[in-house]
Amino acid sequence: MVAGAAGMVFVGGSTAVSGGLSAAPVATAQAIRYAVACAILLALTRAAGHRVVAPRGADWLWLLGVTATGLILFNIALVRGSRHAEPAVLGVAVASVPILLAALGPILTRDRPRARILLAAAVVTAGAALVQGLGRCDATGLAWAVTVLCCEAGFTLLAVPVLGRHGPWGVSVHTTWLAAATFVAIALATDGPRAATGLTAKEILATAYLAFGVTAIAFVLWYGCVARIGPGRAGLLTGVAPVSAALSGVAVGNPAPRPLVWLGIAAVAAGLALGLTGSRSP
Repeated sequence: MVAGAAGMVFVGGSTAVSGGLSAAPVATAQAIRYAVACAILLALTRAAGHRVVAPRGADWLWLLGVTATGLILFNIALVRGSRHAEPAVLGVAVASVPILLAALGPILTRDRPRARILLAAAVVTAGAALVQGLGRCDATGLAWAVTVLCCEAGFTLLAVPVLGRHGPWGVSVHTTWLAAATFVAIALATDGPRAATGLTAKEILATAYLAFGVTAIAFVLWYGCVARIGPGRAGLLTGVAPVSAALSGVAVGNPAPRPLVWLGIAAVAAGLALGLTGSRSP
């Protein structure tokens, strides 16, 4: 649980950093991010004594599914959706992930959804929505928000069938190199081969943080948590991300959270207590 929460702290903290990439060539920055993250993961894997095995058979389908939804389409949907919806709308979409994971996660582990976890997921989602706030969007923005929600859920659910064989390290390594290769192809077609030379120092630092903290470290922490406590209960911890985002904003000089935000943080805490203090999943 601590590992999963720590991973979500990294993800939430990225909100204040990602703004530094608003003017950068998106595909190029993402290609660098995932390539660097994969190199870091390989080094950490060797240092930790773990072995990365090659995918085989259906493994490729699950790993490509995780990459396509959680690493590629998710980032594209955030960029496209931001042109039609306020950031809070996309944030609320991500905050709704606990309900999907609580309902669908147990099915993948041959269990059944539990009423306690579903109720806790609803409380966490409501609290996260209060933290994020509500925003305006048009029909296209709503469609992108739904895409963001499905992609965020796919990042966890599609990894469950391969976590047993590949473990958190293997899944993280394979999905990052697949994402890097895909974004390189997209970057060459859309940004041009010299786009990387135009990145500013601020954009390079933001990309480095995303590669190390939000990808290399957070991926292993998150998948380790999912493997140990199951996707349903782990999904509750995604509520930590918006709380981390709100508090990290204060750390970089933004105003203190409003009373409704504090109420949302309390609701997230209550939902986590409800869902994570019960009996362990088998």
